[in-house]
Amino acid sequence: MGGTGGSGGQADKRPNEQLTSWFVRSGWSKGELARQVNRRARQLGANHISTDTSRVRRWLDGEQPREPIPRILSELFSERFGSVVAVEDLGLRSAHQSASLSGVDLPWTGTQTVEMISEFSRSDLMLARRGFLGTSLALAAGPALIEPMQRWLVPTPGQLPERTEGAVPIRSANRLSKPELDLLESTTAMFRQWDAQCGGGLRRKAVVGQLHEVTDLLQEPQPPETMRRLFKIAAELAELAGWMSYDVGLQPTAQKYFVLALHAAKEAGDKPFGSYVLSGMSRQMIHLGRPDDALELIHLAQYGSRDCATPRTQAMLYAMEARAYANMGQPSKTKRAVRMAEDTYADAVEFDEREPDWIRFFSEAELNGENAHSYRDLAYVAGRSPTYASLSQPVMERAVELFSKDAEHQRSYALNLIGMATVHLLQKEPEQGCVRAHEALGIARKVRSERVNTRLRKTVDTAMRTFGEVSEVIDLTEQLAVHLPESAEAV
Repeated sequence: MGGTGGSGGQADKRPNEQLTSWFVRSGWSKGELARQVNRRARQLGANHISTDTSRVRRWLDGEQPREPIPRILSELFSERFGSVVAVEDLGLRSAHQSASLSGVDLPWTGTQTVEMISEFSRSDLMLARRGFLGTSLALAAGPALIEPMQRWLVPTPGQLPERTEGAVPIRSANRLSKPELDLLESTTAMFRQWDAQCGGGLRRKAVVGQLHEVTDLLQEPQPPETMRRLFKIAAELAELAGWMSYDVGLQPTAQKYFVLALHAAKEAGDKPFGSYVLSGMSRQMIHLGRPDDALELIHLAQYGSRDCATPRTQAMLYAMEARAYANMGQPSKTKRAVRMAEDTYADAVEFDEREPDWIRFFSEAELNGENAHSYRDLAYVAGRSPTYASLSQPVMERAVELFSKDAEHQRSYALNLIGMATVHLLQKEPEQGCVRAHEALGIARKVRSERVNTRLRKTVDTAMRTFGEVSEVIDLTEQLAVHLPESAEAV
């Protein structure tokens, strides 16, 4: 009977009080729970499972079911209560620790990558309120983050099975056509455009939902080339989900998606995109005050894509390297990386090969914005140095000018207006700083970006503490309180 019910041994069996508690609160009967388990098992293709009321009773009495029963029960109770109910919360043992929900040191295999993305995106989608999943995660940093990411460079045997002689042919009903794959790719590009225009808060769940759907496709038999394209799409969606999570302040969730995106990029054999994912992780580490980790991640990205990244991608990586050095307080290395970014970008302008959609955001405006922020960051690290602030000003002004003509990248426009405001404050020009901050406030009210909101509040707070007697600063503070109150919004 153990095989049909999916249950393991009964050694040291004691009543499972945790499972009993969840079961009683659910209001289900034993028969109803058994029927739901069987229905979900069939959806997973586990047709050998046939649960009945006596089997449910034995689980409540302490019998440990085998996989996938613990995972199915976790899903069912999570959906019932609108929050994540982990296998361990039910007093059950999973066949393996849920790697996608714990840490970043994950197996580098295609099958497990798909499982982890599917599990994590499903958990994210089930959340009834903002940030619930994030509270159950911890950010990795230092060697705990860097060492697992270094395995991105280690060659692994191909995970995509080739057709062998005598193999059963893949059913045509399951095969995705080229137009269907093209549509999936164009949908990802559309999501990326929405993010640039509207911020991460508006469409984050839609991206996570699309990612979950793609993992379903990856679990169906497909030709190797189709699998590679699907892994590439999954990588881009996971990176975008991470970026949007970062933008709305869900930092542990963002890091998890970035890590999963890197795994999917490795399966797709897309080293340039893998380097782009690492640059996002690097930016997050700078945001979290860990520039040493950021520099390690960027160097890993540069080395891993040294022979295949386009000049535009290389320029972006140099610009992020400059940001890391600036936050470490290393002026000469910052200036060198800024020059490398500028020189490499000049090559990108003449580069005639078609650039992938994900790097097109790195325009002349973005280049100037990153380099200006590097000089601005140097000014902060050097004790509000007017020298570095003066280096930042013309470059930031150029970025603001270019972004003002770019309707697609409104969040970047707002961030650079705030950057310009901070430069004016460093130069003891509060009136001009308030003008730029007020312009940023107008955009912040339209985009859903906690990153923009937080930076704007921080800048206005700095202005108030330093120049609190200036009438423009007082007025801006009042405007901020009215039009951008501090309130959490669901994502």
